[in-house]
Amino acid sequence: MLSRRAFLAALLPPAQSPPPNLVIFLSDDHGLLDSSVYGSPDAPTPNMQRLARQGIVFTHAFVASPSCAPSRAALLTGLYPARNGAEANHTKPRPEIRKLPSYLKELGYETAAFGKVSHYRYTADYGFDTFGHDTIHDPQAIPAALDFLAKRNSPKPLALFVGSNWPHVPWPTQHPDYPNLTLPPKSVPTPETREARAQYLAAVANMDAELGQVYDAARARFGDNMVFLLTSDHGAQWPFGKWNLYDTGIRTPLIVSWPGVIRPHQRTAAMVQWIDLLPTLIDLAGGPPPQGLDGLSFAPVLRGRARHHRSEIFTTHSGDGDWNVFPIRAVRTPEWKYIRNLHPELQHSTHTNRDSNKAAYRYWQSWEREAQTNPQARALVEAFKRRPAEELYDLRNDPHELVNLAANPRHARTLARLRARLDGWLKQTGDTQNLYGKPLPRDAEAHPLR
Repeated sequence: MLSRRAFLAALLPPAQSPPPNLVIFLSDDHGLLDSSVYGSPDAPTPNMQRLARQGIVFTHAFVASPSCAPSRAALLTGLYPARNGAEANHTKPRPEIRKLPSYLKELGYETAAFGKVSHYRYTADYGFDTFGHDTIHDPQAIPAALDFLAKRNSPKPLALFVGSNWPHVPWPTQHPDYPNLTLPPKSVPTPETREARAQYLAAVANMDAELGQVYDAARARFGDNMVFLLTSDHGAQWPFGKWNLYDTGIRTPLIVSWPGVIRPHQRTAAMVQWIDLLPTLIDLAGGPPPQGLDGLSFAPVLRGRARHHRSEIFTTHSGDGDWNVFPIRAVRTPEWKYIRNLHPELQHSTHTNRDSNKAAYRYWQSWEREAQTNPQARALVEAFKRRPAEELYDLRNDPHELVNLAANPRHARTLARLRARLDGWLKQTGDTQNLYGKPLPRDAEAHPLR
């Protein structure tokens, strides 16, 4: 029999928990496998590991596009690039499209962004209440975010976005010694390559240190009433990484903690995408899922109510000025990847092999020198520059996407099925498959642009 106090308490509506503060930390050009959380023997990331112990690690998170501006626009609109208008790099979504800060402010949140959250100075177009230090490698971005947290005096819940510029180039020239450095499978193992990779890993360490600073400051301010989310806009600026639809370009780290709601020490293979972040954050903030988006909330995965999210993801790359005029589209399932190179008559080229002012150009030159006498190096350089119309990869048996099965008759049915799925998606999103910039013919000599 209930006591009088328990009887009266049962008549009252349940107490509402305060909405969680949201802290989103974005790294820049950081590949999924380039951290100890995801198995790297060379990239110790203790702060990522600390966050992972307290929450859930996604092993199959993907961006919508592997270049900075389209990727971040997809996050902040919940729409694929063809639907929001930010397709090529250095572009932004159409002004009439609603952005994430607007949704969160409607739910009573204050919004702030420090560092590279959108694409540098585009931050002003997204409607944050407070923003700053959004130029390339601005050394004050992280200190400004920490100072904002320390001095903030508002009863509103906060949605704070902090964008590190690491490990984006230019990489630090000083780095630890890596006597047994492991290179990505699609690399030519020259001394210049190893030096560049060591510099990249030093940049990853810088990112992890900044993550720790932001996480500690947020915990000190919010305690357990906080969702902390770490992710990256795409893979590393490395051949076959950034600007490519291989997993090294589109597969991204994603770790989320929320004390008392997300159980610690979890890993999930649920497939999620950056377009899903907007509806997910709105869901966690207590709002209804917006209509008409491409993104879908994966809050049920975070809350332990679901183990799966998407059965396939679609990605797109259009180009980056005149450096990289090579549009690509792809569909990925847990088992297969189908890539369509829209203009195989063009040469695939990026800053890596055309920007003579960058350190990457020096190691690329070493690849081309090696290719003159080494058949393996020659095959890799050719695979980078000249792409077939279609690519098909068996991800279970070939996770590094080394063997193209598109011409193999044993896989004709799989090829046809994924080809049809991509066709349907292109039509559904209204993708016009435009060419942006000045193309480089397939057999042209790729002279530096600077």
